[in-house]
Amino acid sequence: MTSSQVQSDEISEEVGISSQTERPVGGTGRFRIYLGAAPGVGKTYAMLNEGRRRKERGADITIGFVECHGRQRTEDLIDELEVIPRRMVTYRGSRFGEMDLDAVLERHPQVVLVDELAHTNVPGSGRNEKRWQDVEELLDAGVEVITTVNIQHLESIADAVERIIEAEIRERVPDRLLRKADQIELVDSSPEQLRRRMAHGNIYPAERVPQALAHYFRIDNLTALRELALRFLAHETEDQLLEYLRQHQKGAV
Repeated sequence: MTSSQVQSDEISEEVGISSQTERPVGGTGRFRIYLGAAPGVGKTYAMLNEGRRRKERGADITIGFVECHGRQRTEDLIDELEVIPRRMVTYRGSRFGEMDLDAVLERHPQVVLVDELAHTNVPGSGRNEKRWQDVEELLDAGVEVITTVNIQHLESIADAVERIIEAEIRERVPDRLLRKADQIELVDSSPEQLRRRMAHGNIYPAERVPQALAHYFRIDNLTALRELALRFLAHETEDQLLEYLRQHQKGAV
């Protein structure tokens, strides 16, 4: 797995690309993750930008599922990409749209963009409870997947995050899945910058901003989450370096 860091400046369009030391996952599919410390750092924006770059280079790419949360700059990036229609289901009197896994498998693009890896699928929308299980099926079918996730959803870290933010983390992704990734890109933003974006209405709707700034988006919470994300990525990079040295410079270890 290769790792790198992306510095987000009001969701800058410049996204760093890590070195290309890739390997198969499951079948022949390849797997790339945009990792963030918190909502609003720019994971979806970075993913869509990468999708547009891949398309410009001739890749067969589609959107399996993207959630823009009303962010216009993010929505603008979708225009030039093929979108596979969502599967609409009724649950407890409300209509929901989920990724149509079977439609993606039938279309079988070279690359598919799948937002919010930790998402829990609405009951009745498909055979899998979690979106990360949908992603595993796509990888096993030989489809390359680019996805997004926040550090709080990583299984080994979720308990610590619960103590930090004093809230339950219900949606969790197993560590083994992230460690299968060919690339993990950290989309980074300072706590102060995130709070400014929140205050300007660039992350949540205006009615949710005061509560978010007073609770989840406090400086101490965001600082702790950022440190967890940086530590996780540093640990993965260290493991990768040691493995490289074992293979190529045995005396160095």
